[in-house]
Amino acid sequence: MSPPRTPFVLVASLWVRDGRVAEFEAYERKAARIMRRYGGAIERAIRIDPANASPDAPFEVHVVTFPDRARFDAYRADSELAGLAAEREAAIGKTLVLTGTDTAAYVS
Repeated sequence: MSPPRTPFVLVASLWVRDGRVAEFEAYERKAARIMRRYGGAIERAIRIDPANASPDAPFEVHVVTFPDRARFDAYRADSELAGLAAEREAAIGKTLVLTGTDTAAYVS
């Protein structure tokens, strides 16, 4: 029996263009729908509180999972996702993506 596969995990920090929150949210709903075709999901979306953040903090941070890197790559190559490029560009000014794997929780 083969060991269980470790999900491919991304942490995406997203900076939204001024006044484009509604467009950002609409784009993210469409991207998440496409993501599901490939087994991907936005597991957590954390909106940063601007009152307690540095001026260069992102608007939102996502924890995203895919079953494996190949499924993520297939999602990124999806033609419907590519068709949303102009919407993404209009709403999102900057993205920083880090990849990794799940690890044990730090529980005491």
